[in-house]
Amino acid sequence: MTQEQIRQLEKELWDAADALRANSKLTAAEYKDPVLGLVLLRFAQNKYEEARPTVEAAIPDGPRGKRAATREDYLAAGAIMMPKEAQYDHLAALPESADIAEAINNAMRLIEAEYPDLQGNLPKNYQEFEQDLLRDLIRVFNKDAVKKATGDVFGRIYEYFLMKFSMQGAGAQEGGEFFTPPSLVQLIVNFIEPDHGIIHDPACGSGGMFVQTGYFVRSHANKAVNEVVRCYGTEQKTNNTKLAKINLAIHGIEGRILEANSFYSDPHDLVGKCDFVMANPPFNVNKVDKNKDFVKTDPRLPFGLPKADNGNYLWIQYFYSYLNPTGRAGFVMASSATDAGHSEKLIRQQLIESGAVDCIVSVGNNFFYTRSLPCHLWFFDKGKRPENRDRILMIDARNTFRKVNTTLNDFSEPQLEGLTAIIKMYRGEKPEVSPGNTWFTQHFPYGTYQNVEGLCKTVTLEEVRENDYSLTPGRFVGITFVADDGVDYQSRLKEIHSELETLNIEAEQLMATIRENAKEVV
Repeated sequence: MTQEQIRQLEKELWDAADALRANSKLTAAEYKDPVLGLVLLRFAQNKYEEARPTVEAAIPDGPRGKRAATREDYLAAGAIMMPKEAQYDHLAALPESADIAEAINNAMRLIEAEYPDLQGNLPKNYQEFEQDLLRDLIRVFNKDAVKKATGDVFGRIYEYFLMKFSMQGAGAQEGGEFFTPPSLVQLIVNFIEPDHGIIHDPACGSGGMFVQTGYFVRSHANKAVNEVVRCYGTEQKTNNTKLAKINLAIHGIEGRILEANSFYSDPHDLVGKCDFVMANPPFNVNKVDKNKDFVKTDPRLPFGLPKADNGNYLWIQYFYSYLNPTGRAGFVMASSATDAGHSEKLIRQQLIESGAVDCIVSVGNNFFYTRSLPCHLWFFDKGKRPENRDRILMIDARNTFRKVNTTLNDFSEPQLEGLTAIIKMYRGEKPEVSPGNTWFTQHFPYGTYQNVEGLCKTVTLEEVRENDYSLTPGRFVGITFVADDGVDYQSRLKEIHSELETLNIEAEQLMATIRENAKEVV
């Protein structure tokens, strides 16, 4: 399937499924999980049928012939072994007189019985749907084009449905948490290249970082993802934890996903052990309880406890601390964090002086589905090549985007490829650029790295020091016109208010010290 055909199929399936919901009494939130469950069943059967010849051929002959294939055999092939009554074809062939809701509920129970990691995570409330609605939904995902869809295509469909439900407000995140746009996830994965070892996302949401890692491993290492990486995720919200487990199962990725609050716990015990860390954390979150005993003694805070009300510099230090001596991290962060002052500036200064800050990318507004706000992508690399030890790559990508519609932007394939080429060249590696990529040729006509005004610049630590330890690319790359800065002024006002409160506290503490000193002098 071409990319255009995949996009067309995504849209056709969504339009059909959404039209059915619009004619029912269900809200988007009530509809989401059961529909995603049906996508799982259809995809699981596709993967099962695709893997079966390979699995059966790999089973050696024994004294009594070949043994029966096992759950482990199918997992190794990136598929789920499907009991007959859980197979989508079985459900689609049921007579009109059958209780389709109970049949689907039973299919979910059978899969959970086979795969303990999915226990309690699959939807089993199909009795709340009208029978006719369920049969229509079964038909939507039983078209010939869907039956023939292979792994990555179905993964795309699942992610597309997640995105569309998020845009409808079905589980759309608040308080700084957003469904991570595929463009940003792909750019993070392209930049850090997670092709081996331990992968950690301490705010994993629906598991999109792990899914993109799977795509990257298959396309670059030409190996099954479970052969080369181990995925560990933490997610605070119960429903997102379930979605993540289902998402990984759909993509044949083995991973350990735990429900916990990463602000106050480290359930996987991964400090200093990770080869790669990726995340879109809930940034600008206020009222983090920094008086908890765990926070006060947290080994993930090597540069100190920030005094600011929000938790941005908790996350930033956590990501740094999880890395092993050669590890890389890539994460989304509030734009204000690159210039935050006071205790946060002192932490940022120590991070910069450590030499681990590798690259900062400014991203314009309208990349998120539920809000319009700019952000920055931060990249750490504790295993930098020596010549980059005291350098940081700054990329201002605020003018690099493709307009999807009036409220949404993303990166086009040439833009993603071109941005990835910049960091490859900065690292002294040969860029992988398709012939005819005009975006890349326009900026790098000689095919080698050069500072491009308004787009990118390699800066020294001395330059960063001279700029008061700012990590905002726009300060370094030169003037670039941004038609709409997309600033989320409400969030920024909250940040300023938080900073003012911190200053007032520090002023009161200083006055108290002065008064005590004055008493001693008298």
